[in-house]
Amino acid sequence: MAQELSEQEQFRRQSLEQLRAMGINPYPAALFPTDAWSADIKRDFTDDAPRRQVVVAGRMMTRRIMGKASFVELQDSKGRIQVYISRDEICPDENKDLYNVVFKKLMDIGDFIGIKGYVFRTQTGEITVHAQSLTLLSKALRPLPIVKYKDGVAYDAFEDPELRYRQRYVDLVVNDGVKDIFIKRNKVYTSMREYFDKQGYMEVETPILQSIPGGASARPFITHHNALDIPLYLRIADELYLKRLIVGGFEGVYEFSKNFRNEGMDKTHNPEFTCMEIYVSYKDYEWMMSFTERMLEKICLDVNGTDEVKVGDKTISFKAPFARRTMTQAIQDFTGIDITGMDEAALRKVCKDLNIEVDDTMGKGKLIDEIFGAKCEGNYIQPTFITDYPIEMSPLCKRHRDNPELTERFELMVNGKELCNAYSELNDPIDQLERFQEQLRLSEKGDDEAMFIDMDFVRALEYGMPPTSGMGIGMDRLVMLMTGQTQIQEVLFFPQMRPEKTASKQQEESKEENK
Repeated sequence: MAQELSEQEQFRRQSLEQLRAMGINPYPAALFPTDAWSADIKRDFTDDAPRRQVVVAGRMMTRRIMGKASFVELQDSKGRIQVYISRDEICPDENKDLYNVVFKKLMDIGDFIGIKGYVFRTQTGEITVHAQSLTLLSKALRPLPIVKYKDGVAYDAFEDPELRYRQRYVDLVVNDGVKDIFIKRNKVYTSMREYFDKQGYMEVETPILQSIPGGASARPFITHHNALDIPLYLRIADELYLKRLIVGGFEGVYEFSKNFRNEGMDKTHNPEFTCMEIYVSYKDYEWMMSFTERMLEKICLDVNGTDEVKVGDKTISFKAPFARRTMTQAIQDFTGIDITGMDEAALRKVCKDLNIEVDDTMGKGKLIDEIFGAKCEGNYIQPTFITDYPIEMSPLCKRHRDNPELTERFELMVNGKELCNAYSELNDPIDQLERFQEQLRLSEKGDDEAMFIDMDFVRALEYGMPPTSGMGIGMDRLVMLMTGQTQIQEVLFFPQMRPEKTASKQQEESKEENK
């Protein structure tokens, strides 16, 4: 079915053909080397300095034509700057078509242009580029949404989430502040890398396609490798591969990994997400807690210039040290119930008494997790380490040195959600195999998130892994916190969405409904 064009789109395509008929390439391949950017020009300008020549390029966002002169607002990668365009300046000879025809009639808002000229201040005080030459660099065939501002408030805004997330390229152009979120995201990664690299830990890469989806309790995506004729899984975590590298002799390794979990979607979950995992030899979870809180304090300072962030109406402090509570203490704090020593039947009764919905596939670990999630997790706004989880919840974690019913594990809760998960890593291969076998029994009961048995990982442990602590942190949630966002879609360039309905598809569905 042919694409239906709006009146504006038809007009722009006509302008495109007229430009070509005039011998002007609307998509030139020639180099246009810029040497200045809007924010830097404004920052460096002084009235008493010699005239500065600049070459700038960007998207034309507004245009005011006033006879032989015009003002354009140019948007580049660092912001916006005003450009003054005089007909006689850019058309010094008798032919004025570049201004009268090309600029005034055939160019549109959204087109990319290149300007060579000098910087000055207008009579109204605005720092401006005086154009001495104008080049069309790329013709826009679709009109941009026009976001208008009055007294600093946007109206007629491009704010429909369905459109913003699906057409992020438009969102970045027209909505102030969106690009800043992703610039801060980059700063979060840079700060974290600096923290790790300074201490001598090495960034590595591990497989995304895996024969066994290990390292977490989650439902995987399954695909098929044609040449080997085997099923493969998209990675749910990189933990088991990173620990193999510790076995191989690296002191500390970390990875920013794209993980994939075939589970639900909401404002804090996307099926494709980024996780950072780090493993360090000869450390334990107590060391990792101090390491983590210092890291997060540094990141907050690097990204925002302060150790506090504002999320909605809450102010969250990342000033170390953070609060600490055990899992059983947390449940007792918010339910009044001490779950210590309870078996599966007793935990099911607790869930029933607390009106928490559970099913027959859930073992002790899942039941405890449901209680904590329903009654405790959302109460932790300020960063709080929840420690010493029951052993059933942590099949890859070392038993607690003082209580074999518990594990040396923590999760960091911030703003009512888990941000980090960390262990004193299990390095006893016999214990590890028994834990895997217990996961297999849960799988046979119907738990589709139970772990697979990874015998190669058990073999790696049999060669010996030193005492090790590991930590994983959800990078998307961390960026949400550092930028004050409450929805994960705001910090992902291209969040997962349902396929876009075409006009023909909508017509087909309408016909089916009317039958």
